[in-house]
Amino acid sequence: MSKEKYSFEDLIKVMEELRKKCPWDREQTHESLKKYLIEEAYEVLDAIDSKDDEKLKEELGDLLLQVVFHSQIAKERGAFDINDVIDTLVKKLIERHPHVFGCANPEDVLKNWEKKKMEKRKSIFEGIPKHLPALMRSQKLQDRTSQVGFDFQDISQVFEKIQEEINELKESLEKGDRENIKHEIGDILTAVVELARFVNVDAEEALQEANERFIRRFSYIEKKAKEEGRKLEDMSLEEMDKLWMEAKKLEEQGKLS
Repeated sequence: MSKEKYSFEDLIKVMEELRKKCPWDREQTHESLKKYLIEEAYEVLDAIDSKDDEKLKEELGDLLLQVVFHSQIAKERGAFDINDVIDTLVKKLIERHPHVFGCANPEDVLKNWEKKKMEKRKSIFEGIPKHLPALMRSQKLQDRTSQVGFDFQDISQVFEKIQEEINELKESLEKGDRENIKHEIGDILTAVVELARFVNVDAEEALQEANERFIRRFSYIEKKAKEEGRKLEDMSLEEMDKLWMEAKKLEEQGKLS
């Protein structure tokens, strides 16, 4: 099978053949593929950040493969196939956009859509994936409860909550209660997510950006150590702190990447 340009239909046929003839592909299940779906989604995010269109094209293909793979397994079970997936998606898109395919205005559409979803849910938390990154999931959980009025009234209450949780952590540390220490750290993180949500900041994105800053700044320390022919282990904390502050200043000037 060789063509200059392959189509979506070709992808479906190739997947069917792989399920019949490739030992590894034949053994896979919805459960065994879960980790790959998550990995591919994150690789798409990395490609977006890299602003490399070729890489993005490749990673989107890998993500699409996971959709086709799961759909083929479902077809073999007699549950549904890729066409059913597409049909469900198109119907959902049309239903969500009556301002495009009808005559409603966007504001009413959003309100009505949220209302419909709330009415269909058995629980207020239904539809929030448990495998989301913890910060992202926490923010979505809080968004949901906020919709029914379970929320702070002003930002001062959020800061009070954070301080309350810090005080409780200090008490746990004094007692040496390992399990409760973990519990209180979780509560502090939850309260910080509340703060992020309250000021319209994506907590997951904020932490990811902080991670990148940490990498950039410490990489600067590594670079300086190598230039001086030294090992990081031989440097004092004071020396590393000084270089960290140098890196921070360069970063603020746009000279550190």
